[in-house]
Amino acid sequence: MTLYLMGITVVAIIIVILGVSWWKWHAFISLTVASLFLAIFAGVPMDKIVSAYETGVGTVLGHLIGILALGTILGKMMSDSGAGMQVAEFFIKKFGAKNLPWAMLLSGFIIGIPVFFEVGLVILLPLVIAIRKSAKQNILLIGIPVLAGLSIVHGLVPPHPGAMTAIGIYKANLGKVLLYSLIIAFPTAVIAGPLFAKWIHKRVKPEGEPAIVRVETKINQLPGTGVSFLIILLPVILMLLTLVAPYLSMPAGLEKFLLFIGSPVIALLISCFAAYFFLGYRQGMDKTLIKKLTEECLMPLASIILIIGAGGGFKQILIESGVGNAIASMADQLSLSPIVLAFLVAGLIRIATGSATVSLTTAAGIVSPVVAHMSGVNLELLVIATGAGSLMFSHVNDAGFWLVKEYMGLTVKETFKTWTVMETILSFVAFGFTLLLSAFI
Repeated sequence: MTLYLMGITVVAIIIVILGVSWWKWHAFISLTVASLFLAIFAGVPMDKIVSAYETGVGTVLGHLIGILALGTILGKMMSDSGAGMQVAEFFIKKFGAKNLPWAMLLSGFIIGIPVFFEVGLVILLPLVIAIRKSAKQNILLIGIPVLAGLSIVHGLVPPHPGAMTAIGIYKANLGKVLLYSLIIAFPTAVIAGPLFAKWIHKRVKPEGEPAIVRVETKINQLPGTGVSFLIILLPVILMLLTLVAPYLSMPAGLEKFLLFIGSPVIALLISCFAAYFFLGYRQGMDKTLIKKLTEECLMPLASIILIIGAGGGFKQILIESGVGNAIASMADQLSLSPIVLAFLVAGLIRIATGSATVSLTTAAGIVSPVVAHMSGVNLELLVIATGAGSLMFSHVNDAGFWLVKEYMGLTVKETFKTWTVMETILSFVAFGFTLLLSAFI
């Protein structure tokens, strides 16, 4: 029976892969069809299949949908106000021309915390192209560190949707995941960013020219550097309160208040209103324009919400069908630790589907039933290991691959040699640091 369940699980995952890559289905459709296939062939009663799927969708999205919406609004305000550009220019002035890769790494890392990878790329790429023209340097030396900073926080650090989804599925502590992920993410980005860029830019000379990308700010006056930093870091600071508050001597009411404002939805809501005021009203935006910007950025969210929801439904079917118990027994026989299992499963699904979101959500769904039967598992590091696996070997089935290729003016071969290698370095180095940290906590 265990081999049968494992077999149909593999077939279900293949359905997801073929649906996305060959039949060109949307990932939501692929995951839903795979869920139904798994449920039917695993013997889940017909009258329980739909309710199990809906429970999985609701459990994941109920916890995540507000975070996705508010995080997207915050990113849009930063992009259209020019706050992201201000932060980048601050680092460039402070570091100087010789240390541009380090300046660009910090720009990507800090700007990437509250915004999606694609948004951060659109904010920073015009600056990369401008610097490349004035400094007459290989664009890879400047661009790779930006990509490394943006990508690692997108894969590992809350409040990004992948990390938040895994936190919800594994029932991990948000504050600890945030702290550990920052400890792991920065040295990982250093290795895959400036250090790799200094090596690769001597070996790959891009043949083409980068695309012309401009950020059209909605205002004439850019916000101050201090205000820009404040808005970017505010949600992180507020969420860290959930980690610090229990250890401070304070009245119970105050502690509850700090835990309340440090919860992701409230922290992001506060940050959005701060952005509305400091990046919007104070810079000359009126209420109508701010409402328009908010509506513009929320519409593209539908796709990612559907994918994450379907991933949650797939997870619940895995639990209902008993596949979790089957995988647990297999993991015991192979003597794989949950952290290694999570990394490998996420990596395989990432290579197959090209989507970090699909791989992270699906892998967390597969591994969470295994962890439920174990004691002493560090759930926070499990989140980070899953995120690390979801970054590896980006190739032609990943939208990010083509985004970077077009924006940086690279050929497909050059993109493999640079972006794909960088993503794989990020994945394995982050996993290595996760294992190292697990030895101490």
